[in-house]
Amino acid sequence: MPQRLLIFILSLGLLLNACGKPQQAPSPEGPLAVTQDFFADHALVVVKVTSNDPRTLQELAISFEPIEFQAEAGYLLLDLSYEDFSALSQRKAELGIALEIIEESTLAQSALFQDESLLTSLLSSQSISGYSCYRSVEETYQSARQMVTSYPQLAAWQDVGDSWRKRAGQGGYDLFVLKLTNRAITGNKPKVFITSAIHAREYTTAELMTRFAEYLLSQYGKDADVTWMLDSQEVHLMLQANPDGRKQAEKGIYWRKNDNRNYCASSFKGADLNRNFDFLWNQGGSSANTCSEIYRGPSPASEPETQAVQNYLRSIFPDKRNDDQTSAAPSNYRGLYLDIHSSGELVLWPWGHTQNLAPNASALQRLGRKFAYFNGYHPEQSVGLYPTSGTTDDFAYGRLGVPAFTFELGTAFFESCVSFERNIIPSNTDALLYALRVARAPYRLPAGPDSLNLTLSSINNNRITLSARLDDSRYNNSNGQEVSQNIRLARYYLDIAPWQRGNTPLMMQASDGSFNAKSENVMASIDLSRLSQGRHTVYVRGQDSAGNWDSVSAIFLEVD
Repeated sequence: MPQRLLIFILSLGLLLNACGKPQQAPSPEGPLAVTQDFFADHALVVVKVTSNDPRTLQELAISFEPIEFQAEAGYLLLDLSYEDFSALSQRKAELGIALEIIEESTLAQSALFQDESLLTSLLSSQSISGYSCYRSVEETYQSARQMVTSYPQLAAWQDVGDSWRKRAGQGGYDLFVLKLTNRAITGNKPKVFITSAIHAREYTTAELMTRFAEYLLSQYGKDADVTWMLDSQEVHLMLQANPDGRKQAEKGIYWRKNDNRNYCASSFKGADLNRNFDFLWNQGGSSANTCSEIYRGPSPASEPETQAVQNYLRSIFPDKRNDDQTSAAPSNYRGLYLDIHSSGELVLWPWGHTQNLAPNASALQRLGRKFAYFNGYHPEQSVGLYPTSGTTDDFAYGRLGVPAFTFELGTAFFESCVSFERNIIPSNTDALLYALRVARAPYRLPAGPDSLNLTLSSINNNRITLSARLDDSRYNNSNGQEVSQNIRLARYYLDIAPWQRGNTPLMMQASDGSFNAKSENVMASIDLSRLSQGRHTVYVRGQDSAGNWDSVSAIFLEVD
């Protein structure tokens, strides 16, 4: 049997088998008595946490970023340091949870972490054994280069920094951003920046964003919405934000941090990049222990990967918010930042270090509930049950005022390909498209109705009927109720978008004769005799009774 396959069976197959064992709390006299000496040998312990309260499991998922999260089955799997295990053990009764050490998985992961010769021998691997749907670092980079070759007018591949190993002269990788926009159309365009795989072991994240890029490029010129998005906006994707660490995780170990060899005397090297950002660094939810999963690094932004993300954010987004915790960003801020993680099925927004609300809390919550409508995840402020600090979204919002969100995809770090293909891709592609849809004014546009189901039909006497649906109520209200209003009016525009100079708004009517509901079917009759032959773009948007406009949807109209 190949060595790599044996490793995966040991570290993953035994873990899955262990999940079916009876639930019981660990005993100090049990087979794995968890002492500080034990952690000196094993660095981490794999623990199954069970609870009858889904809310408790969700909060723990926010705090610890579990190996696997199965809300319906009532458990999650965590890999915990000694300090985290001790703290959680002391709160078992308070939280109403049971803890069970997964012995086989703990020993298997420890063996992999400690076998430096095995890890080094596998560094040159170009694929991920057992997970054919996920591209390795090299395969991801090759796919990005191929997109630039295939779509030179729409895609560019930019070197924006180095990994720790690259900077230390130990191999490593450049950090790249894939930039998508129609370069033939110039101007100061709204920007969406998305990072993925900053935590190395989260397989789904880089692959989702690589496929999203491929989708946008393949649909340009075919889908009217994708076309106007790339014509009038820029999409910036850092597909592999932690390539050194990701290369370690591709061996089948739950490697979270970067691969900085200066930290931790054992094999559990590195710093947690998502605790290393320099906005309110070391304000809780991180560790000074170099072997901890959440080791924050010796100083703010000490890691080259962190520096690359921070520098890029500053290069494309204006700073329009004071660095205190009370000043709001302007409501007309243009641009949006997303950091894609797994797992936990969550949509999160600042703050992560405090229960206090961010100055733009209402607008952040509204957009978070809108994202969660599409992917079906739980929307919540990042702080959860325990605080975090030095994170990507707190930096982007705190330093610059950028609306910033974290998606936690799926239920496992090593998500099955079946689940990834069937569930994660379709639901999150819709959420990502919505991010592009509102990037022009993300603090405002989610308050307006959505324009849906655009169709063109019934050609009679050189006229065509434009139909659509406006809906003001599409929020995920699983965590509070978002306010929605009746539809007030609808407009359409021919060829010139609503945000462009020279546009002409044209009336649409309610199909039932009056605007008096939160969801309305609308229609208009377009005179084709006034249009030149060829392709035209029809834009539709609506306004609710509170005066909120939506983000615009579009459809192509071919006149022949």
